[in-house]
Amino acid sequence: MSNPADPLSNDPIALQAMLAAERAENERLRQIIKELQRHRFGRRAESLPIDQLLLGLEEVEQVEAEGLAAEEAGDPAKREDRTRKRRANRGSLPAHLPRIEQVIDIPDKICPCCKGMLHVMGEDRSERLDIVPAQFRVIVTRRPKYACRSCEEVVVQAPAPSRLVEGGIPTEATVAHVLVSKYADHLPLYRQSQIYARQGVNLDRSTLADWVGKAAFLLRPIHERLFERLKASGKLFADETTAPVLDPGRGRTKTGQLFAYARDDRSWGGIDPPGVAYLYAPDRKAEQPLRHLQGFVGILQVDGYPGYRALAERNAVSLAFCWAHVRRRFYELAQSGPAPIATEALARTAELYKIESEIRGRSPEERRIARQERSRPIIDAFEPWLRGNFALVSQKSKLAEAIRYALSRWAGLSRFLDDGRVEIDSNVVERSIRPIALNRKNALFAGSDGGGEHWATIASLTETAKLNGVDPFAYLADVITRIVAGHPQNQIDDLLPWAYAPAPLKAVA
Repeated sequence: MSNPADPLSNDPIALQAMLAAERAENERLRQIIKELQRHRFGRRAESLPIDQLLLGLEEVEQVEAEGLAAEEAGDPAKREDRTRKRRANRGSLPAHLPRIEQVIDIPDKICPCCKGMLHVMGEDRSERLDIVPAQFRVIVTRRPKYACRSCEEVVVQAPAPSRLVEGGIPTEATVAHVLVSKYADHLPLYRQSQIYARQGVNLDRSTLADWVGKAAFLLRPIHERLFERLKASGKLFADETTAPVLDPGRGRTKTGQLFAYARDDRSWGGIDPPGVAYLYAPDRKAEQPLRHLQGFVGILQVDGYPGYRALAERNAVSLAFCWAHVRRRFYELAQSGPAPIATEALARTAELYKIESEIRGRSPEERRIARQERSRPIIDAFEPWLRGNFALVSQKSKLAEAIRYALSRWAGLSRFLDDGRVEIDSNVVERSIRPIALNRKNALFAGSDGGGEHWATIASLTETAKLNGVDPFAYLADVITRIVAGHPQNQIDDLLPWAYAPAPLKAVA
């Protein structure tokens, strides 16, 4: 933008050029202001976030339930009809849950007609879900000592079992509960301490932190092995997000990074189980993914972060880029006002996604053939259309930035056409990043670089367990118990989340 103090030229052509430049700059600044307004006051994603959508639905459903309850209170026939429908549609409760039977019997078993004894001819049985609030209990371990009456110096006693916290009070299940609450349910330790205090159990936050640190050290080999197994795959997703870390020397936080490396081949019937491994790094330099993915050979699906390009230069890694990131840039322009080029780009991208939704779940070869027949013509026409429009718009505009972003990554954006294993976007790993963002929002920051590494270790195991349909609490409680009891190091694969088969839950009397 020109300086207002600069003298204006008298040349009409120069003045026209200056006016065009000023208009282009003003349009760019208006676009930035609109984006800042949307960032501050509006939605930050292309669609309404699912958690916000569910919150809205909850309110609607509550109001509806209140209205139905009012109707039923005034109309017994409607109440009976809806009760009958509920009984037919509610399904069955899980068989592993303990059953506590209540018998509602008649007070008198004498026949009101002949005064004879009544006998049981059947019964009506119904089941309702009941909840007992989280309950603390104390495990008392007794080890009797035995002595010989003849040999006075002989005392025999069973050895004490190993514990995660020697001399401490928690069982392995208690520690697992703290880990899951912090890293899967996003409850900081100070909040957990407050919850426990309400039940009369005073556990200082520092005590809980000590348990977490010991558990993270114990679980570190499993985390390392998990990442090794993921790196052995031929295709991975990668992404990164900030991890604020306390910097005591400066009295404030510094910005660390959690890199996420994920595998999920279910969309094309792959047999490898899904998983995600997070690795903490103190910065976002390109050397971090280079160090993490040393030895990895295959396809890496990523967003536009330039740090991954150094991997491609080694020739062992091919980068596949993400169409969701391309679409997002055009979406932001289309949402801000009339933008025919951005709107057309969105429509063309939507055609690609429609094809993907139809072929999801098919074999890699079927997906490749469908993409060659249906998606490639769209891609082949899309690139020259973008280049043609790029030449028509101001190179400083946000639209030019969006087009430049796509064209500079076109080879990686087209890679999914030739390989049915490759996805059209990197949403798999972006979904894996969301729990990290939730934990960051609740915990604000990690206490140190070591805390960031603990975060990465335990979050990797809990999120991989969830991806494989394994209860994180049952998994961590069992795995910690096995390791403390001396599980062989050469059988560590048996402790990975996807190899875990939880034992049936037993009711405790």
